Amino acid sequence: MNFPFYIAKRYLFSKSSNNTINIITFIAFLGVVIGTLSLFVVLSGFSGLKTFSVSFLNISDPDLKITSTEGKSFTFSKDFKTILDETDGIASYTKVIEERAFFSYHNREIVGFLKGVDSNYLSVNKIDTALIAGNWLQSSIENATVVGNGISHKLSLGVYDFSEPLKIYVPKPGLGYIDNPREGFNVVQTQNIGIYALTEDIDNKFVFTDINTAQNLLSYNTTQISGIEIKVNSDELIPQIKNQLSQKLGNKFKIETREQLNALFYKMLNTENLVLYFIFTLVLIIALFNVIGAIIMMILDKKENLKTLSNLGLTIKEIRRIFVFHGFLLTLFGLIIGLIIGSVLILLQLKFQLFMITKSLAYPVEFTFINLVIVIFTITVLGFLASLIASSRISAKVINQ
Repeated sequence: MNFPFYIAKRYLFSKSSNNTINIITFIAFLGVVIGTLSLFVVLSGFSGLKTFSVSFLNISDPDLKITSTEGKSFTFSKDFKTILDETDGIASYTKVIEERAFFSYHNREIVGFLKGVDSNYLSVNKIDTALIAGNWLQSSIENATVVGNGISHKLSLGVYDFSEPLKIYVPKPGLGYIDNPREGFNVVQTQNIGIYALTEDIDNKFVFTDINTAQNLLSYNTTQISGIEIKVNSDELIPQIKNQLSQKLGNKFKIETREQLNALFYKMLNTENLVLYFIFTLVLIIALFNVIGAIIMMILDKKENLKTLSNLGLTIKEIRRIFVFHGFLLTLFGLIIGLIIGSVLILLQLKFQLFMITKSLAYPVEFTFINLVIVIFTITVLGFLASLIASSRISAKVINQ
């Protein structure tokens, strides 16, 4: 066995004659345990929140979306349909129309986005699962809409209110100034039949209607659309299908993934995760000062033993290695205990939902291998550096004093 490692292990597991040293060592060990536990629980909690937040995007946004680079709309031709039908890996696709519009109801007005969807929309985006009132669009009901919860509140709009229609205005196509505002807009009177609730941004943005209603309102022909949303068979196929469609469709069309459609949201999540990691790493660095202090106190307490080891032929470098091993083992055991406690807490939360946000919603957490790796790497590196700093205090002068 490596002699410095053997001595370091003896120092770690044997009590010092000075009870103050024992207390300081225990406090240092406890600091590593708590620091490890905190970092792992926070990272697991944030991973759960991230997955929980992204789950809403999985409902509202497709795996891939095709839009034109040369205007707001394009023609869905037979050739275009053939390309989609012959591309392996596409489970389903839907035609959509999106346009900014003006909404009016009972003397209340807001500006939002009208989104016309076809009958295949729910096979790509399961937004009907987010309905909190009413029903999704039905072919039997003409000029129907489904609005977000935020829009519903702003307009004081309910469902199936036959006393007053929801009016939708969009500017008429053309150039030049509008002499008469009343003649400058296309308008349609609709009946709201449903309200959905996802995220605050989406709830305040979209009003869904049938694609035919949107085409008539925007003066589009029956083949004119603004986008195609695609669902693929598995997430692993997304890059491959995107590349295939890009080659077939050319540079006249832009193909974006869900992450690209919500680039700002994902950037915000990643930035928050990074900031959170650095904050708790800073807390860990402060906690590891206790390890440095414990090692230095141990060096002073074992000065006579070190002098004996030096007389037996150990070099200063080998004596320093004793305390590097000592600090590293102290950190390692604290890391193991902290991870065990943290893992148990996360698994208990996943199974028994101990901590709740609301009466029906448990605080989301996620047990992931990457979080384990991040915590192990962070603690071991910082613990090793702390041990190196403390052991560097050992010199021939210190030993021979």
